[in-house]
Amino acid sequence: MNTETLTHWVTNQGLSPETANLIAAGLALLALFLLAAFANYFTRALIRYLIHPIIRRSKTQWDDMLIEHKVLLRGSHLASAIILHLLAPAIFLNSPQLAAFLKVLVNAYFIVILLLVIDGVLNYLRQAWESASIGKRYPAKSFIQAAKLVINLIGLIFILAALLNKSPVVFFSGLGAITAILLLIFKDAILGLVAGFQLSVNNMVMVGDWIEMPNRGADGDVIDVSLTTVKVQNWDKTITTIPTYVLISESFKNWRGMTESGARRIKRAIHIDLNSIQFLDSELLQRLQKINLLRDYFDGKLADLTNHNTTAQVDPSDSLNARRLTNIGTFRAYCLAYIRQHAKIRQDMTLMVRQLPPTETGLPLEIYAFSNDTAWVNYEGLQGDFFDHLISVLPEFNLQAYQHPTGGDFTKFGVQAKTA
Repeated sequence: MNTETLTHWVTNQGLSPETANLIAAGLALLALFLLAAFANYFTRALIRYLIHPIIRRSKTQWDDMLIEHKVLLRGSHLASAIILHLLAPAIFLNSPQLAAFLKVLVNAYFIVILLLVIDGVLNYLRQAWESASIGKRYPAKSFIQAAKLVINLIGLIFILAALLNKSPVVFFSGLGAITAILLLIFKDAILGLVAGFQLSVNNMVMVGDWIEMPNRGADGDVIDVSLTTVKVQNWDKTITTIPTYVLISESFKNWRGMTESGARRIKRAIHIDLNSIQFLDSELLQRLQKINLLRDYFDGKLADLTNHNTTAQVDPSDSLNARRLTNIGTFRAYCLAYIRQHAKIRQDMTLMVRQLPPTETGLPLEIYAFSNDTAWVNYEGLQGDFFDHLISVLPEFNLQAYQHPTGGDFTKFGVQAKTA
């Protein structure tokens, strides 16, 4: 049935030819769109209740992602487009202008459907890539977004060409004239594309990394890497958004190496009051020799000192000419023995206790070691236990930790002065 048949039928109802033509065209359009809608509904039902259950029952997982991203459902619109493309010329045989207009709309509709399907396929490819092991090291989100941007731009040109009945070549040739405008509009996208490529190829940052970028207010885990932005969830649960290209142009610290090594550095100093440093006298030496961790140290050190002083023919009590043990040196040996016997310290990595140059805040004695637990809470707990113990045993070595005088110290000095 075409519009001519409908026009004759409507005319027979007693209406004028002009009115009959309009009513016939309207009825034909309504019937055509209803048929196209039914074709789309039937195709979607076929996919939902026949094809999707078959896919879900399969043992493979990759095809389930086709359902998740609605690739097949988006393609179901092709049924409507095909109905419109095939039947419109036949139905509107006597209305060439309307048939031509419908042809333009159908061509644009075909392009939109193709863009929707490509978008679903790209989403599917991204998830398939990121679900693989390599996807964790090289995220595909920025590349997929760049591909979508380019494909949609090209699709928009083809849609305009279809609607205006022009060759796409005309629009592509005109892109050169508006390149500067496009560069200005898509500046962040272009810079982000280049930056995203460099980040991925050089494996500089990926989702899950802990990064620090103080000048951008970022200190936390990367939760998203897109074409134009990188989102960092800070430790206070705020989110900092950084332009992707900034990670290429500016420096930042990535803690991934620490996580992958399975070790986290402990590097902290105890400041020793210089006034408390002294040679070991016999009483202090006898007390410290009872410490199990220092037995090997004393066995080797005392023998070495005795041998040296005997060879040099000096009195062991001569502080200027003889070699003698000090409380700071003995405490340094105790610290080293303490961390070497600890089960949570990596013995295969750098491990030392060293003196730093004295300052106005005393003599810094620095512990340098690596914990075998990289979890923040556990690491801080271990480090706290270490220094709780080491600071608490300072009096056993007749040593004092340095700190600036407080209000209580000045009050005590005032009381002592009045008493005196």
